[in-house]
Amino acid sequence: MQDTQHQEHYSEQSFWDTLKRYAKKAGREVIETALILYYCAKDSDTPRWAKTAILSALGYFVLPIDAIPDVLVGVGYSDDIGVLMAALTSVGAHVKQEHKQEAKQQLEVWLD
Repeated sequence: MQDTQHQEHYSEQSFWDTLKRYAKKAGREVIETALILYYCAKDSDTPRWAKTAILSALGYFVLPIDAIPDVLVGVGYSDDIGVLMAALTSVGAHVKQEHKQEAKQQLEVWLD
């Protein structure tokens, strides 16, 4: 999961822009997973290898060219959720309850 090719496309600004633009369209699971990973990556306790995996996945998420175009209704975000879930699985031991809580709070602001 350490695909540094996609990591170079990640920036904090592109992440927030993508989330805000596609929050409702992408769906709760995609956005919540991306937010959990984001907060985990921002945590100083998260090891460097885990941050690399997370930023690579988030880089894929914000990349405008996907394996499955995001504009395809119903399937457009399936590749994104696959990449995000793979990252979440690989770094899961470093995801704290506070990361999940921060993600949930941000999600409620956007989707509820």
